[in-house]
Amino acid sequence: QLQASGGGLVQSGGSLRLSCAASGNTFSRYTMGWFRQAPGKEREFVAAIRWSSSTYYADSVRGRFTISRDNTKNTVYLQMNSLKPEDTAAYFCAADRSLILSTIAIPKEYDYWGQGTLVTVSS
Repeated sequence: QLQASGGGLVQSGGSLRLSCAASGNTFSRYTMGWFRQAPGKEREFVAAIRWSSSTYYADSVRGRFTISRDNTKNTVYLQMNSLKPEDTAAYFCAADRSLILSTIAIPKEYDYWGQGTLVTVSS
């Protein structure tokens, strides 16, 4: 089970940190991903972190967002800086234990999903 939190309203240029808490005792073995979905648009990849702590980012957020994990707390984070109005969306965390690298950005490849947390960036 995944529980996302940390969304809110922020001005353009501001920052937010999202958290996703996972239940279970094998969290460290999972690839964790963040996706987002704006109204009327498809769900899109934002970032992912593998069990090895290797990280991957969408081009649109690279250099502004940072994904990290704390295996002692079963939590993955998404630090979002320099936010833009186009970052406005519902953000979802996802988990999978057996992803291959070539599928890390594909939503349907993740087995577990949390509820969304809404991020609104005002201009």
